[in-house]
Amino acid sequence: MIKAHKTNIADMTAVELCQLFKTKELSPVEATQASLQRIAKYNPSINAYCFVAEEDAIKAAKESEARWFKGEPLSKIDGVASSIKDLTLVAGWPHRSGSLTSSEDLANVDAPFSQKMRQAGAVILGKTTTPEFGWKGVTDSPLTGVTRNPWNTTLTSGGSSGGAAAAAALNMGVLHQASDAGGSIRIPASFCGVFGIKPTFGFIPQWPASAMTTLSHLGPISRTVQDSLLMMDVIAKPDLRDWYSTRIFNASWSDQKSLPLKGLKIAYSPTLGYVDVDAGVLKLVDCAVNALKEMGAEVDLIDPGFNDPIDTFSTLWFAGAAKVVSNFNEQQRGLLDPGFLQIGIEGSKIDIVDYMKAADQRAELGRTMQEFHSTYDILITPTLPRTAFNAGQNTETADQEHWTDWTPFSYPFNLTQQPALSISCGLLDGLPVGLQVVADRGDDLLAISIAKYIEDLIPVGFLDAPRHGTDDLTRAALD
Repeated sequence: MIKAHKTNIADMTAVELCQLFKTKELSPVEATQASLQRIAKYNPSINAYCFVAEEDAIKAAKESEARWFKGEPLSKIDGVASSIKDLTLVAGWPHRSGSLTSSEDLANVDAPFSQKMRQAGAVILGKTTTPEFGWKGVTDSPLTGVTRNPWNTTLTSGGSSGGAAAAAALNMGVLHQASDAGGSIRIPASFCGVFGIKPTFGFIPQWPASAMTTLSHLGPISRTVQDSLLMMDVIAKPDLRDWYSTRIFNASWSDQKSLPLKGLKIAYSPTLGYVDVDAGVLKLVDCAVNALKEMGAEVDLIDPGFNDPIDTFSTLWFAGAAKVVSNFNEQQRGLLDPGFLQIGIEGSKIDIVDYMKAADQRAELGRTMQEFHSTYDILITPTLPRTAFNAGQNTETADQEHWTDWTPFSYPFNLTQQPALSISCGLLDGLPVGLQVVADRGDDLLAISIAKYIEDLIPVGFLDAPRHGTDDLTRAALD
């Protein structure tokens, strides 16, 4: 099921595709057609895309083909098949946000992310699935149904960018837009065995603003680290519509060399001091960290020194949900995902003083991490304490109340606005395990360097087709 060598266009990375576009050995039209064929074949069983714009994609691919033929590409991703999460506006396309309450009217403007991808010549194939308004860590909604994990279709892809991660796992498009207000890039990247990064807040503009405001980051998901960096070259640029977009990265992301491990100070916290982690997950993350140590990194087994900030996060998260729910009348509320409606109702009861206290607690957590990074360059944790669980469930076990009960490693670093990424570090019983790398704000390239080392040291391999249930897992063969 996993190919050792690439044998067709749909297996190729963005880097490989553009090299072939440059030499005229391959056309963006051929590459786009290969991606569309893969979507037609696999999307019915995975549900990664909720909207596919085949005519628009072929038209954009033909325009890209003409530019490459003249030797005048618009960017390093000109002609590369891409997707946009269905929380982000794309002019002329539906904008449903996974909700039955949404209008069927077509968007009349591009969000900054979509606009920058178009201006770079990327071929946008369609929109990927999300839970309603991106509210939880798995991907299913009343509008679009359940999105499944390509490694085992009985299991969840994670969320809320589960459609993007599932599409990346099967190369149903090469570059995928995602968003993350509590782990929504890193969670599905971990479950689906792909790379995803939540960059430092402010590097990538977001408009309209998320209901979760400054918790929410946009970022890329792709099969490889370098492909995401090609995407960052395009999207990490300011836009006047986003007042929060204040940080500017003046160099090329994709041209940066990996920083040397020798002398790099890494803090390894396998539990953050309070998380119960599966022993198999810990073993794989331990092995990856030890490999970095053997290559010259200075590694200390140490926790960053904060208690679980779940109450702080939930106060801000539920208040954001309340803001969305307040826009709907009683009839519309009846159409909402019951779980989302419930946290919206809970959020409406939050006292303004308690909300402001949560904001103060968030600031204190940020101060704690800034002090921590004055000693340690990098923090490494598991991305998640478990591998993927059954699709269609909000939580792993019946005693868990919210999705945050099984995602304790991700949401703290939305509160602090730090760059945080997930990179695969192996398979446990045939399912991907993610390793999370966190750096100080603005030090994204340090985190990315670690991801590149892990990617090279522990090649997990990629699927060429979905696996359906436990029989496929038993027969799985790795590179």
